Formats: sequence, structure tokens, C-alpha cells
Amino acid sequence: MEDYKYLAIVEWVKEYITKEKLRPNDRFLSEKELCAIHGVSRQTVRQALKCLESENILCRVRGSGTFVKASTITPVSRVNRVGVVSTYFSDYIFPHIVTGIESVLNESGIAMQLSITHNQVMEEAQALKTMIANGVQGLIVEPSKSALPNPNMELYQEIKSKNIPLVFFNAKYPWADFPFTAMDDETAGKIVTDYLFECGHRQVSGIFALDDIQGHKRYSGFMKSCIDHDIRTAERNVLWFATSEKSSIFLYAQNKLLDILTNSTAVVCYNDKVAVNLLRFCREHDIRVPDDISVVGIDDSKYATICDVPLTTVRHPHQLLGETAARMLLEQMYTPADAQKDRLFAPELIIRDSVRTFGRI
Repeated sequence: MEDYKYLAIVEWVKEYITKEKLRPNDRFLSEKELCAIHGVSRQTVRQALKCLESENILCRVRGSGTFVKASTITPVSRVNRVGVVSTYFSDYIFPHIVTGIESVLNESGIAMQLSITHNQVMEEAQALKTMIANGVQGLIVEPSKSALPNPNMELYQEIKSKNIPLVFFNAKYPWADFPFTAMDDETAGKIVTDYLFECGHRQVSGIFALDDIQGHKRYSGFMKSCIDHDIRTAERNVLWFATSEKSSIFLYAQNKLLDILTNSTAVVCYNDKVAVNLLRFCREHDIRVPDDISVVGIDDSKYATICDVPLTTVRHPHQLLGETAARMLLEQMYTPADAQKDRLFAPELIIRDSVRTFGRI
């Protein structure tokens, strides 16, 4: 785990300079003295000094030591609140992601202000406006309806102009100039589809979200696998849905679903929730899983193991992803402004009982 003890040293130094009324060019404590005071390694102290140099508070002169560059720091520049905007929170993988974010922020003495958008762009706008008005020092945001045109572009431009650090998680808007962290959704879609072909399936279909980037990427992985296995009919057997309608599609699209199931031996679902709803739909229509149809999900949520037929799925690194988003934000806040790379996690296939195998894998 990355060490953020240096953040406490940064704040201590600012308070120390003010308290001791140190003036520009006054000699400051040595690395060895700081190590002894705080009980940390020299590497941690050097990380803190690097941050303080980037803020023009200290300067180090080779062969001479460390000196004060700014004598007044009033008020003490203390990062104490970060805004977190999530589409959902109450269930699925979202509590784990938010817990991961909160754990890292807590370690650094930073409070978290949480807002839920229910995947609605207007609620996202209100959350961002409130957090900007409240003076948050950073933002961690899951985009709402990330695959659709978004009216909040000006808000994000305002965030950029105010130099408020921001990290997206799970997805990012294509036009947004901020880093993000996510599971590699395209690879996730490909992995579960590849597994179906390895199990002998040739007639595969898919159900994907049309308004979230994750749905597009998972569909892309699905199609890449189909192309690799020379399956040319797969895209005809894809059902798209809006995320707000993920349950109701099993009512209004019954005929389409039954047609897909009749002409397939396996279905790739956008996520485990959709897969569980499909299991219920199959049970209601006397379609046996996996004997008549195989079903795979994505995310390895709690639903994947408590449903009628435990799901083959792909594990989402939910808590680790949240921790990573928080660390990426802290890097923006406390280290020199280098371009930050997006961070993707490789998905892991989890094999359970929802896939029928034709012959040997």
C-alpha cells in the first residue's frame, strides 16, 4: 500500500513555520531531524519536502541544507474535505467502492462529502454545484449516463479553471480532460464471451446498457470475441436497454428476449443484476439454466452467488478501485502536476454453474 504519512508532515511543516515565525531564507530542520520528530523513513520525509518545494514553501540547496521560502502561511493550507459523486450507493458493488475511497481519505485526515445521482445528469449537476460552493478541495466522480451527450460540460470546465483536482471512476466522459480508474470493461466482455466459446457454444447473444460507457465497452469485448471466433450473426442477437429500465426490459421486451433465447445457447449480460433478472425470466418461462441456455454476468457482485444458479462472471475490483481513485486524487493534490495516466484493472474470470459445457474445454 502506498504511504501517505508524508501528508501529515506537509501540514506539520506549514504550522511549524507559522508558529515559529520563520522568515524567508531561514534555515529549516534537516531531513534527519524530521525523521526523528515524526518517526518515519527518510524516503517519506523527502516526499514531504518535494511537495513543500512544489508549493514554494521550502527550498533545498545542495550541500547547504533546507531553507524557508515563504514565511507566512495563513490560514494553514489544510486539505480537509473531498466530494464523492456516485451514481448509486445502497447496494451492488457501490458500497465497496465508496468504502475504499473513504478508507484512504480517512488515513490522510480528509473528510468525505458523498452525493448520489441515481445516474441522472441533473442530479449530477446539483451535486457538483453544491460541492464547488462548499469549497471541496477535490472531487471523485462516477459519470451519469456516460455514453450520452452531457449538459454538464461547462461545470467540468469550471472545475478545471478553478484547479480543483478530479478523478473519475468506473468511466469517464469522452470529452473530459481528467484521469479515471476502472476495470477494463472491454476485456471483461471479451473474457466471458471467450469462455462461452471455449465451452463449445456457437450461438451467443448479449444484453447491454446503451447509455453507459461500460455497456459500450463490454459490448465491444463481446463483439471482438465473436469476430475472433468467426461468429457473424452475434450482433443480430443483441438487446440494448437504458439503465433506468434494466428491470422493465423483461416485461416490455419479452418477445425479443424469447426470440434471442430460442436462437442462442448462451447469453452475455451487461452485469450480474441483468443476469439475475434473466435467470428469473427463464424460470418463469420454463427455460432451464444452464441446460437450455447458459448465462454469464459481469462484476461478481453478491447477487452472483445467492441466485438460483450461481453465476459465471468477471470479478470487479470494487474496493481496490475506490482506494485507487482516492490515491490518484491525493497524487494530484500533493505532488507536482505531472500528467496522470488512467488506471485500468485486469478482470478475473470466476467460473460457477451457469454455463453448460459441450465436450471438453
